[in-house]
Amino acid sequence: MAGETPITLVGNLTADPELRFTPSGAAVASFTVASTPRTFDRQSSEWRDGDAMFLNCSVWRQAAENVAESLTKGMRVVVSGRLKSRSYETREGDKRTVFEVDVDEVGPSLRYATAKVTKTSGSRGGNWQGGSSGGGSNWSQGNTGGGNGPGNSPGDNRGDNRGGGTDPWAQAQSDEPPF
Repeated sequence: MAGETPITLVGNLTADPELRFTPSGAAVASFTVASTPRTFDRQSSEWRDGDAMFLNCSVWRQAAENVAESLTKGMRVVVSGRLKSRSYETREGDKRTVFEVDVDEVGPSLRYATAKVTKTSGSRGGNWQGGSSGGGSNWSQGNTGGGNGPGNSPGDNRGDNRGGGTDPWAQAQSDEPPF
């Protein structure tokens, strides 16, 4: 929409995402991403950390449930959304303004980790080859290089084909590119 400030940030989760439900039943997950810039100091030949920026993020509905199930404290994530400001007054009468991100997309950063993505059943994202697309990921991050995520075993195939089109995620993929 016009007038909104799009933002993409990369950083680490400061805590496990908190999943809540509105009175009408809509899921919302809240989490904070810490992003710390690093610069190389040529004089000392060392990397230096800048001031960390902490941004509160909110994601809604099925994506909120996927985030709460897939992401945990410390994981490096890529978040895309819209930057919003909100002003309020403290009990002492001081005026404050905070910046928050309304999340459109979130996923693991694959710079230092691997991920195994599993399509969620029952999710109704956009259309893709006439079928429904979903997004969810079970992934692991760390020095071991990944593997299967929580509740996911090798060969686990949770894809569905409700839209009538061919769903390539529901089929085994070969290591050879299609070109």
